[in-house]
Amino acid sequence: MLRFCALAVLLAATPAMAKDIIVEAGPGAQERLQTALLDAKPGDTVRIGAGRFELTDGLSLDVNGVTVRGAGPLKTVLSFKGQLGAGEGLLVTSDDVVLRDFAVEDSKGDGIKSKGADRIVYKNVRVEWTGGPKASNGAYGVYPVESEDVLIDGVTVKGASDAGIYVGQSNRIIVRNSTAMYNVAGIEIENSGLAEVTNNLATHNTGGILVFDLPALPRRGKGWVMVSGNKVRDNDTPNFAPPGNTVATVPTGTGVLVMAENDVTVWNNELSGNGTANIMVVAYRQPFEDKGYDPYPRNIRLAGNKHGRAGFAPAMPGGKELAAALGGTLPPVFWDGTGGEQVKLTGNDGPVLTLGLALGAGIETAKPQLIKLEDEIPPPWQTFKLPPAMEAAAK
Repeated sequence: MLRFCALAVLLAATPAMAKDIIVEAGPGAQERLQTALLDAKPGDTVRIGAGRFELTDGLSLDVNGVTVRGAGPLKTVLSFKGQLGAGEGLLVTSDDVVLRDFAVEDSKGDGIKSKGADRIVYKNVRVEWTGGPKASNGAYGVYPVESEDVLIDGVTVKGASDAGIYVGQSNRIIVRNSTAMYNVAGIEIENSGLAEVTNNLATHNTGGILVFDLPALPRRGKGWVMVSGNKVRDNDTPNFAPPGNTVATVPTGTGVLVMAENDVTVWNNELSGNGTANIMVVAYRQPFEDKGYDPYPRNIRLAGNKHGRAGFAPAMPGGKELAAALGGTLPPVFWDGTGGEQVKLTGNDGPVLTLGLALGAGIETAKPQLIKLEDEIPPPWQTFKLPPAMEAAAK
């Protein structure tokens, strides 16, 4: 009996049984679109037609194996400007979902959130707050969390008051070929492991690319994050995060920021126009009670990056004074100096400004000096591959 049930489920999801559910723009779009997401079966595609969908409530999908596909991120627009609640534009809580070729605009909360959704694909999606950077904008644009196997490819996010493209408490992550502009954090990998952030553009954010590990969250990051082949430039938008948010402390003009994570490689990126620093490596400096948490960055390798102008408008505490002492600007790479030998900051980028700070010490105790990194051989990169079906769905 159990074998029969399993076979029946498998057959229900086969392409031969799959169907397209077509939803066009027009009156009643809210109800018709949500009904399509509720009625979809594994293997089905909800096809959203071209046009502007004026929606008054968030949408949700909890069926495995569904594709939601529009006519293109400039042609199919889900507008939540009239949203009555404060939730997400679209919430996904099911596995093996593909979201592609549509836009979400002006949601009251996060743009698209997926929680506990394994093997999820975001492809050619745009999320935007059209009024520009504001603290009242939703926190996250594209927001997968607590997931295994995440692919974000060709996504554009503008205006998020926390992070445009955020992946948190997840493993096996690829963020590629995407654009983050005018967010507080452009791209953020937080408390996650095995992540590749490659060939993206992060520009005009407060901070371009962030790799964090924070205390007191359900999952701790496993590290092994590769940031490579990205263009991280002109991140100059004043920080507009609501007070109390972790990213509210990110200095305007930050390119790549690594905080308290382990085994991070920042390699072969083009970095310029970041007024505080092109690359910052720092410890987590706030009080915490999580006894298993390590606040230091460990095994950080910086190599092969192309550094343009940086450090000309440092917004971190004491930054202007440090710049004045060094002739007016800071070097492109900054390390707060915490952790000593534990940090193992290596590579061929440099010179690096280090402050030699102890955890909890203030800028007044800093001992600034310029150092040259030792080009040690890094530990083997922990390679991984996403399931072939995910790569196929992103073509």
